Amino acid sequence: MKIKRLSLAAVASALAVVFASPAFAQKKYDPGADDKEIKVGHAGPYSGPASAYGAIGKAIGAYFEKINAEGGIKGRKIKFITLDDGYNPAKTVEVVRKLVEEDEVLLVFNPLGTPSNSAIHKYMNSKKVPHLFLATGATKWGDPKSFPYTMGWQPNYQSEAKIYAAHILETKPNAKIGVLYQNDDYGKDYLKGFEDGLGDKAKTMIISKVSYEVTDPTVDSQMVSLKSSGADTFFNITTPKFAAQAIKKAAEIGWKPAHYLNSVSTGVGSVLTPAGLDNAVNIITAGYIKDPTDPQFQKGKEYDDWVAWMKKYHPTADLKDNLNVYGYTVAQTLVQVLTQAGDTLTRDNIMKQAASLDLTLPMLLPGVNIKTSADDFYPIEREQLQKFNGKSWELFGKVYGR
Repeated sequence: MKIKRLSLAAVASALAVVFASPAFAQKKYDPGADDKEIKVGHAGPYSGPASAYGAIGKAIGAYFEKINAEGGIKGRKIKFITLDDGYNPAKTVEVVRKLVEEDEVLLVFNPLGTPSNSAIHKYMNSKKVPHLFLATGATKWGDPKSFPYTMGWQPNYQSEAKIYAAHILETKPNAKIGVLYQNDDYGKDYLKGFEDGLGDKAKTMIISKVSYEVTDPTVDSQMVSLKSSGADTFFNITTPKFAAQAIKKAAEIGWKPAHYLNSVSTGVGSVLTPAGLDNAVNIITAGYIKDPTDPQFQKGKEYDDWVAWMKKYHPTADLKDNLNVYGYTVAQTLVQVLTQAGDTLTRDNIMKQAASLDLTLPMLLPGVNIKTSADDFYPIEREQLQKFNGKSWELFGKVYGR
């Protein structure tokens, strides 16, 4: 009898070890996830004044098609639900409420625009739904103490603007600067970083600041005003439609300042080609993803893989549009988070994994990585200056950031 008791105890102990192992770990799901599917919500401007950015949502969807075709994530397919908000904050609130309350997505991923995301910022956190990897570089997306369910992705606007300010102070300390900015949180965030970067000299170096509304048909009158101010240096804080207009108008009126363009509007296909490539020569910007028109990046496995994906899953898209690189790369970031989350597909674990990243992705610039922690919600913090040569962007100088 004693031997039998010992045998039963041994069996019980062995079973306890087996069922405690990862293979038998209990799966945990929040709304939007189950054994077969992960629902990912998205809002983007497929219409309206920022419709050029609709390319991002389309690219994200195409990347998820690739993942699903390869078996999904641990056998689960991504159901990508993307809705048009027209770059209208009121519409963003409407479509995101639908995604969260009716479609019951696990998370809302890469919604675009500072005003649009500002409109849903408190809502997403009150609902405790991940508001993840936003397509906006506003500085406020990196505040885990006050907004633990919101995280940006790209470099923040203030840090980027400080890079331009530093370069101007180094190369043209007596510059007379004119600034064109979108009159909302996005434009003002860039402007604050730029003024902070110039420091005490901002008051004397910036001789003209003019704004535009997203509902304006053109920025032609603003460009004429900036030229008339006598500015010899131009900081262009605009979204793609208005960036193309500003570049073209500067050429038409014969204004040739040193031109700094924010990184959100640097697409060769979506901005510079409509503006006229010759008109864009010598424009300076900061970059963090590889420009698909740059010959130095049009070789090797990383580029070949991107082109193969474009041709198979996104064949109607423009190979010259860097927004397709953006969509591909931000989608890879989410796939990494979902992979790390394993079978614990809860909203809290999604945020935990998003705050535990340390990776380098194939279409980020050399020296640029993605790194987060529980108190660092800024995934990408490194950028390099680049200048347009009439065909592509050419990198120069050092990599800024940490």
